[in-house]
Amino acid sequence: MEGQTFVEADIWTVAQTDQGNVVLVRPKGSDLAVPIFIGQLETQSILIGMGGVDVPRPLTHDLILSLVASLSAQIGRIEIHDLREGTFYARILLRVEGRDLVVDARPSDAIGIAVRAHCPVFIAESVIEEAGISVNLVAGLQIGETGAFAAAVEGEGGIVVPAASEAGLAREVERLRAELETAVAEEDYERAAAIRDKLRELES
Repeated sequence: MEGQTFVEADIWTVAQTDQGNVVLVRPKGSDLAVPIFIGQLETQSILIGMGGVDVPRPLTHDLILSLVASLSAQIGRIEIHDLREGTFYARILLRVEGRDLVVDARPSDAIGIAVRAHCPVFIAESVIEEAGISVNLVAGLQIGETGAFAAAVEGEGGIVVPAASEAGLAREVERLRAELETAVAEEDYERAAAIRDKLRELES
């Protein structure tokens, strides 16, 4: 669409709900986040990319980045540029031999590439206006929790996150580190990435 205005955004978090898995895209400095429902395989790939988990063989998004590098191309940014009849649309902007190329992509695939390539993510203001929800409604929601996010979207109530004591926090960090080692040993990369993400939040 001509004349669109974009703002830079972060891939804020990934969560599991009764309606499926969702990735929350949050414009920088905004009190809103845009929820985009994604498939299980895409969820796993995004979590692995966000957590920096090493996998023995390349996944689809790793393969795409290898192909891009082999062609001496560069990924400039991804854009979530439209929302029509409940479907989000995204594109990947590439630079190849001095030429700019635009490639149509599902948002889940574009995000899976962005978290690996560490390239900027932009979202159209029109999409934020149509689909954005208050971050206060989803603060603290993590992968594996169900129901609360759907309730928040429907305006049925916020999510309450109890405060943790220092001792309780230390115990939780120790428990999660042990779980992370077990998950990596069992090659359960989806769970390992989710645990690593939670650890980073607790230790920040």
